[in-house]
Amino acid sequence: MLVKYIEKILRARVYDVAEETPLDFAPGLSKRLGNAVYLKREDLQPVFSFKLRGAYNKIATLSEQAKANGVIAASAGNHAQGVALSAQMLGIDALIVMPQTTPEIKVNSVRARGAQIVLFGDSYDEAYGRAREIAADKNMTFIHPYDDIEVIAGQGTIGMEILRQKTGALDAVFVPVGGGGLFAGIAAYIKFVRPEVKLIGVEPDDADCLNQALKESERVVLKQVGLFTDGVAVKQIGEEPFRILRHTVDEVVTVNTDEICAAIKDIFDDTRSVAEPAGALALAGLKKYVETRSIVDQTLIAIESGANINFDRLRYVAERAQVGEHREILLAVEIPEEPGSFLRFCKMLGNRNVTEFNYRYFDARNAQVFVGLATSGAESDKPEVIRCLEEERFTVVDMTANELAKEHIRYMVGGHAPRALNEEVYSLQFPERPGALLKFLTALGDRWNISLFHYRNHGAAFGRVLIGLQMPNTERYAFEACLNRLGFEYTEQTANPAYDLFAGGGEEKR
Repeated sequence: MLVKYIEKILRARVYDVAEETPLDFAPGLSKRLGNAVYLKREDLQPVFSFKLRGAYNKIATLSEQAKANGVIAASAGNHAQGVALSAQMLGIDALIVMPQTTPEIKVNSVRARGAQIVLFGDSYDEAYGRAREIAADKNMTFIHPYDDIEVIAGQGTIGMEILRQKTGALDAVFVPVGGGGLFAGIAAYIKFVRPEVKLIGVEPDDADCLNQALKESERVVLKQVGLFTDGVAVKQIGEEPFRILRHTVDEVVTVNTDEICAAIKDIFDDTRSVAEPAGALALAGLKKYVETRSIVDQTLIAIESGANINFDRLRYVAERAQVGEHREILLAVEIPEEPGSFLRFCKMLGNRNVTEFNYRYFDARNAQVFVGLATSGAESDKPEVIRCLEEERFTVVDMTANELAKEHIRYMVGGHAPRALNEEVYSLQFPERPGALLKFLTALGDRWNISLFHYRNHGAAFGRVLIGLQMPNTERYAFEACLNRLGFEYTEQTANPAYDLFAGGGEEKR
């Protein structure tokens, strides 16, 4: 199985357009982690992503007739740019179908490389379906982003470069996983040439299609995927990649949003470059692997796969990076609503740096404070803080891992309703395109009254919304049916302690 790929990788025509990227030693990370850490800098490609390799190799191997008919792809970002530039270099017509939610900067980048663009649907799946229809109607060749032998072989040249650049000790290579094309190509080459090297895939914990497939020993379709790491937000691992990976992968590590944001900061600290979330995914996995297994004195490589990040998203990344580094904890602390309580509370914190402090008068008996504290990063630091506060008879709820608290509630503290509202609360992902809010509100009609609404723009294709509606519990099913018809992904949050403590109903409810 692997011999076929070795031949294709060695013959891959990627260097007509792609660069052999450097394998950079990361001094800061290496010192901190106690291992020799290297970054394979695919962010330095002409399109700031590895995707160019596979796209060009596939298009370059097409027949002359297929080239004359043109190529088509579905993508919201890196693959689109790779196909567009490859087609431009080869003098071939290219059409890219992109979701209507694609940020304008990405649309303009693809258009600047000479491709025709069709905007369709709110998601990759919808754009993919439309691209397949157009390909059939116009007899164009569809360039798959990962489930294609030639695409996989093109990505496999990264593995070839790694072994050429690192000839000595090499213990493990960490690779981001979406559809699996990058990992399959790297795995095919490295496992054939140096089978002792561990190959570890890294996925977001809310888009772990390979992890789930390996557990079930067959490809599975995830019900939904998180969109923060949009470059790997894939519901099902590719058929051909899985055929390779089920025999070559050593392990899969999953990481959360905070850990990814921390890895983006780590890459910036060592290289002064800004990776996209998917680009920092492998490093986040490397760090977690080292921490959870107490790995020391090994040589480890992480693929920095891309740097196509919108500037607007950096604010969000910076907010979450400290939590991902275990250098900030978020606590909800109940203190008596009486003179001197705040002073006693602050004395308990001592010389710790307070990163956030939110409070608003609500209850004559007790005050709810939302506080962020800088910590040393040691695992024992948070339990010690909580223990000290509880010894002083303060009630403490740890909010550090509460997604609702980090995404919405920390910006809404003081927003308690003055009375019980019979309110049902949901968090949902909202498409970022003109008319989306109007479409949503129109679909709701006047059946339910909106009693709470919080939205933040993160510079991504989808925003996050927290919404509360006044309705009896029996109406919940009808509301969820409405969201299902709209195709929105949602989570019911009425029982979330962050909501209850800082945004829920008034005296009657509490």
